[in-house]
Amino acid sequence: MHKHRFVIGFASVALVTTAFLLFAVLDEAAIPYSVAQNATGRRSTDQNSVNQNSVNQNSTNHWIGQDWTNYVRIGAYGLSRHGADEIVRNAQESGVFGIEVDNDIPGRYESFVNPEEKLAAIRAVAQKAHAAGNYAFVYIAGTECITANADQTPHTLAKEHPDWLQRKITGEPAIFGGGTAFWIRKGDEDVWVSPYAPAWREVYMNRVRQIAATGIDGIYVDIPYWMTHFDGWEDTWASFDDYTVAAFKKQTGLDAKKDLKLGDFSDANFRKWVEFRIQTFTDFMHDIDQNAKSVNPQIKTIPEIYPGIEEESVRVGADVYSLYAVVDAIAHEYEFGNGNHMASSRKPLDWFRYQVGMHSFRAFAQGKATWILNYSWDGDKVVDKREAMMNLAMSQVMAGANFWDAPGHSMAGSNDLATRTRIFAWIKQHEDTFYSPRAPIHPVGVYFSAQTRNFYADEFIRSYRGILILLMQTHREFQIVTPRTLGEFRGTTLILPDVRVWSETEKSQLEQYLKNGNRLMLTGEDAMQLSGRANVTHFAECPGKMYNALLEKDFDHTTPEAQRAFLSSLPPDRGIEVAASPLVATSVAQVKGATHVFFANFAGLVGGVNPIQTPQAGVKVSLPALPGNAGYFLPFLGDLQKLEGIQKDGRETFVLPPISKGGVFWYGR
Repeated sequence: MHKHRFVIGFASVALVTTAFLLFAVLDEAAIPYSVAQNATGRRSTDQNSVNQNSVNQNSTNHWIGQDWTNYVRIGAYGLSRHGADEIVRNAQESGVFGIEVDNDIPGRYESFVNPEEKLAAIRAVAQKAHAAGNYAFVYIAGTECITANADQTPHTLAKEHPDWLQRKITGEPAIFGGGTAFWIRKGDEDVWVSPYAPAWREVYMNRVRQIAATGIDGIYVDIPYWMTHFDGWEDTWASFDDYTVAAFKKQTGLDAKKDLKLGDFSDANFRKWVEFRIQTFTDFMHDIDQNAKSVNPQIKTIPEIYPGIEEESVRVGADVYSLYAVVDAIAHEYEFGNGNHMASSRKPLDWFRYQVGMHSFRAFAQGKATWILNYSWDGDKVVDKREAMMNLAMSQVMAGANFWDAPGHSMAGSNDLATRTRIFAWIKQHEDTFYSPRAPIHPVGVYFSAQTRNFYADEFIRSYRGILILLMQTHREFQIVTPRTLGEFRGTTLILPDVRVWSETEKSQLEQYLKNGNRLMLTGEDAMQLSGRANVTHFAECPGKMYNALLEKDFDHTTPEAQRAFLSSLPPDRGIEVAASPLVATSVAQVKGATHVFFANFAGLVGGVNPIQTPQAGVKVSLPALPGNAGYFLPFLGDLQKLEGIQKDGRETFVLPPISKGGVFWYGR
C-alpha cells in the first residue's frame, strides 16, 4: 500500500506524501529537423528555452521532442525561504540535476488560504537553481489537505467547507485525525477533497498559476487520487459527494448512488463509473497543466503516482497510461501488491516485474520522461546500502528511466551521499546512451490494453507480465504497443495477451494490420473472434499466465523452456541474437543510429540477504556485419570498452566482458 513520508530538509521539517519522438532515429540523414543541428545531430540549446537566467550547465543538448526532464538525476529537499543557497549548493556538489523542493501550498490549509510566504521561498530557490544552471520543481498535494493543530482552531478545511470533502456512498466524509496514518500528527486534520468542488478548484488553480509565476521549472503534483487507500476505504469506490455525483449524472444520466452495482465489473453502469473516475483525474491534471502554462509556457507538470500498470490505478483513479497524454513527465513512486518493495529486499521475480512496469511506462510516455521514485534501503542490517542503491539505479537506467535517489521511505536525502555522487556522475557522463530516444528495429509487439486492464486487471496483468518476462529472458527484441501507438506499429508480429475489450478504432486498426500481411498471436480470450483467420495464431491456454504461475511457484527452477511451444511459434530473429542467462533481462533498441542491447543482471540476488549479483561471463551478441562498424561495451559504473568481434557468414559475433550488475552493448561507428 502507498505510504507518505516525512522529509527532513536543510532548513525545515516538511510533511510530504509523496511520442516516442515523432520519427524513428534510423540514421542522422533521415532526421527531419526543423531547427539548426550541431555536429552530433542534436538540437543546439536555445538559452531562452532552458530557463530565464542561464544556459544549462549540467546536461548536454537535447534531441528534438526532449527537454531537461528527460535528463534529470533527482534529489529532494525541504524548503524554507532561507534554505535556497544550501539546497542548490548540495545539489550541485552531489550531481543532482533536477532539484525537488517540498513547500506544499494547496496541501496545507494555512498556505492554501495564505500562500505568500511559501511563494517567496519557491521564487528564491528557482532563482538560485537557474543561477547554477540547474532546474527546480516544487511539490504540491493533489486532493489531500492537512490543517495543523486543527483541534485548537475553528479554521480548518472540514469545519469551514464540509461540502468539499470526498465521501463514501454512506455519506461518511474523508476526514482523518492524528494516528490514522503516521504522517498525520496528533491534533491535525487530514481531508481528501472532491475535484468537482467548484470553489476549492477555483482557488486551487489560482494557486497553481501563482506558483508558475515564481519562475519555478516544474509543478510536482502528488496524490491526485480518490480516497480508496486508507483502512476502511479500499472498497468504497469513492467519491459519492454531491458534486461528484452531479457530474456523473450530467455525463451519463445515471445516479451513482442507486444505479451501480458497486465493485461488479460485469455491470455496465459500474464500468462507466470506473471510466468516469479515471477520466476525472486525467482532466484534473490537464487543467493544472493548462493553468500553469497560461502563466509560464515553459513550466512542466509532473504528477507523482504510485499505481503502475496494475489494478491499483483503477481503484485510486490515477492511471499513468491516461495521464502521460496530458502532462510533461510522470514520477512513478511505483509499487504493486503487498509487501516490502525496497531494492534491498526484492526477489529476482520482483526485479523482472519492475522491468515490465518501467518498460510499459516508457511505451506510455511516447518520448516524455519517466522518473522512478523507488527506495533502495531502509536500515537492513544484512544488505549493504550502497549495493542496494546501485542495483536500483542500474535497473532503472537500463530501462531508460530517470533515477531519483532517496533514503528509506523519504523523498529527501540519500542513504549514502558518496554513492549517489558516483552514480550521478556516471549517468551524466553517459546520459546520451541511456536517455537519447530508443527506436525499435525488428520487434515482437506486446499489446497493453488499458480497457482490459480496467475491467479484467488480474487476468490481463498475469498474461501481460508473463509474456514480457518470457521475451526479456529469451533476449528477444520487444515493443510494447498501446491504443495510442497501434496504428504506428511496424513490427510483423503482435501478441495480444488475454485482451478482452476493444474499441472500434482498435478493431479497425487490427484489421488493417492483418490486411498488411502481419501476424497476430492471441493468448487466452479471443474477444474479437479472430481464431481461424489467416495469420492468426491462438493459444487458448495463455502461455503468459502459465509462465507467470510457474515463476511465482518456483522462480529458481523455472526457465523459458517451459513455454517452448509458444517461443517456437515466434518469428525467427531477423537481426540481433543474444546468448545469455534467463536471469539477465535485456532490451534491444536503436539509439543514435546504432544497435544497442541493455543488460540488467539479477542472477544471485537474494532479497534481504545478498545484493551482489553473480557475474555473467560468456554473454554473446551476434548481428549482421556492417563495414566500418565496431562493438562497444559499457559496464554499469565502468568505462567504455571497444570489443573485438569475429566475422563469419556475414555476421559478427562479440563475447562481452563479464557483466556484474548490468551494462550496455552497441554496434556502430
